[in-house]
Amino acid sequence: MRVHSLLLPGLVLGSVLAAPPARTQAADTKAAAVADRVMEALGGADAWNKTRYLRFDFAVERDGKTVMRRAHTWDKWTGRYRLEASTREGEAYVVLLNINTKDGRAWLKGTELQGDEAAKYVEQGYAAWVNDTYWLLMPYKMKDPGVSLALDGEDKKGGEAWDKLRLTFDNVGLTPKDRYWAYVNRKTGLVDRWAYVLKGESKPPTTFTWQNWKKYGNVMLADDRRNPADGTRIYFPVLDVPGSLPDALFSAP
Repeated sequence: MRVHSLLLPGLVLGSVLAAPPARTQAADTKAAAVADRVMEALGGADAWNKTRYLRFDFAVERDGKTVMRRAHTWDKWTGRYRLEASTREGEAYVVLLNINTKDGRAWLKGTELQGDEAAKYVEQGYAAWVNDTYWLLMPYKMKDPGVSLALDGEDKKGGEAWDKLRLTFDNVGLTPKDRYWAYVNRKTGLVDRWAYVLKGESKPPTTFTWQNWKKYGNVMLADDRRNPADGTRIYFPVLDVPGSLPDALFSAP
């Protein structure tokens, strides 16, 4: 998968959070049952649908140092979205857009951008939303339209066992040729790790563990991802599901 210029090379862009076509996903019966069990362990579809707001920071740590951090505020019900981040040069910018329409505005160092420059930042904001929300929310997205599920066997270690779900994508998202595997703990129903192969890669899958599952409001979220091979950490130092947020967050920089 080719990562957007404002995203870190080697990180995966979520494939199914971009608006998919209205169609039914392909899923074998056993894979669908595992995905349903995951959703129940997360709190259930009803609890997820009733969760309106998400507030989180997406951060990347390498060699013990945080090398990138972005702040997200998302109204799931309306599509309103706010991104606060910095360019590679350390210049602060804000993007306000609607995820459903992709219409938005952008400010760089406090000055509103216009024309092509504004459009570029709005597009980058949308790509950041796709990437960062998929890292946070993939277990909730397993049965989204356009997702094909298959059960790729099991994995066992000691007294634990995991169902291995393969996720592929039917022309949805920014990079539909990527492949993911979610390892679902048979005892808890939660995802303990995932692995992925990006489009064009011929190397073995990259693996991240999913750690520190907790209840936020009525749903479960994990705030830590770790790559055991190179020590890269993806984490969410701010993570909240507030009951309400001021409208100004989605209308003013």
